Amino acid sequence: MTEIMNIIIELSDEIYFNLIKEERYMAFVKGLGLSLQLTLFAAVIGGIIGLFIALARLTHNKTLNYIATKYIDIIRGTPVVVQLLIIYFAVFSSTSLPRTTVASIAFGINSGAYVAELIRAGIQAVDKGQMEAARSLGLSYSQAMYYIIIPQAIKNILPGMGNEVITLWKETAIAGFIGLDDLMRAADVVRGRTFSNYTPYLVIAIIYFYITVLMTMMLGKLERRMRKSD
Repeated sequence: MTEIMNIIIELSDEIYFNLIKEERYMAFVKGLGLSLQLTLFAAVIGGIIGLFIALARLTHNKTLNYIATKYIDIIRGTPVVVQLLIIYFAVFSSTSLPRTTVASIAFGINSGAYVAELIRAGIQAVDKGQMEAARSLGLSYSQAMYYIIIPQAIKNILPGMGNEVITLWKETAIAGFIGLDDLMRAADVVRGRTFSNYTPYLVIAIIYFYITVLMTMMLGKLERRMRKSD
């Protein structure tokens, strides 16, 4: 009984010193907001880049195809943290863009390579007869892609896109490398003040876990609704 009481007291102290005292929980709240913001902006940027890169990969223009292929190879072949540091310290070092914007662009560029492959695979999964039928009806290639192929490909792409957003959400944990006060940085700051070895990181682990679960549930619900429309 005494051991249980000691554990409860120790846990209460950890919660008080790492969350309640001096309103340290606000560091985690602000970090959560920034991490979600980065994820949202990066997902939009990555989706736009991915669409254009996927179309470039599918085109018969050898130059565009080559550029798109090399972009994907370079992005997928280098760590995202290295890309973030290069884009921040080299590409945008002489600009006055906010760090949040630079980080969103960096994460979006990284995500775009993976999204491009998802979109390309989803489009290629659509029966080739769909394109032939559209062209025989007088639609141009771009019209056929916009009205016929891409709407059908979305159902093939959606699960992978959802997983990419979840991956992106967890990758934002490295944003602190360029001085952004994200969740990971919040844990570091709180740990520096309380000298707690594990509690701040346990807090952000729980936050990351539950946000990931929520995203997975939303994705599953969306997939079920799209299956009902079949």
